Amino acid sequence: MTTPDHPSPSQGPTPPESPDRVFRSPSSLVAGVLLLGLAGWLGGDALIVGHGRTPWLALATLLLVVPLVIAFTLRPAVFANDHRLRVRNPFRVVVAPWGAVEGFRSGFSNEVVVESGAKYQLWAVPVSLRARKRANRAKMREAREAGGGGGRMPLIPPGPTRAQNDQIMDDLGHLWEAREKAATSQGEVTVKWSYEIMAPAAAGAVLLAILLAVG
Repeated sequence: MTTPDHPSPSQGPTPPESPDRVFRSPSSLVAGVLLLGLAGWLGGDALIVGHGRTPWLALATLLLVVPLVIAFTLRPAVFANDHRLRVRNPFRVVVAPWGAVEGFRSGFSNEVVVESGAKYQLWAVPVSLRARKRANRAKMREAREAGGGGGRMPLIPPGPTRAQNDQIMDDLGHLWEAREKAATSQGEVTVKWSYEIMAPAAAGAVLLAILLAVG
């Protein structure tokens, strides 16, 4: 979201940007690095030692695959500060001031809902049903242990009994509730498409289609 180069006196000075809290998926980062390494190894080998159409097919495949791997593994992130939420998804970036956020939803995916009714998935904070079940089991064990009394050793080591990504959603919700009324948290939601990802992937798809069509 942009601001005027010379704000009018009525607007006052532009508030300083507070530090971002960054949320990403470690498993997606690891998977992305491994997939990129595999693509570079196979594609590089085909480019260097391939014959005939093989190098061109490898180039087209790399142009298509590499941006998509980056888009779905390395790129997703959620940035939150005192003024706004910025969601970087595979193909677009959504910036929502806290005053424009209506709430968060968690089901099979985690989403932010804005005042227009639009919903945007938080790719960087995926839902883990396994983690939820593990956390629920830990809560039940703690409840049984607390109810048993006596000096028995705890059944599980002390620690958080909330799935990590569910805790992240709780933290985002608390930050929204604390900042939604602030003057510096007002504004419109902006959505920007990520052409730097879409353009090379589209070029690779077109080139690959042409190479396959001409046989």
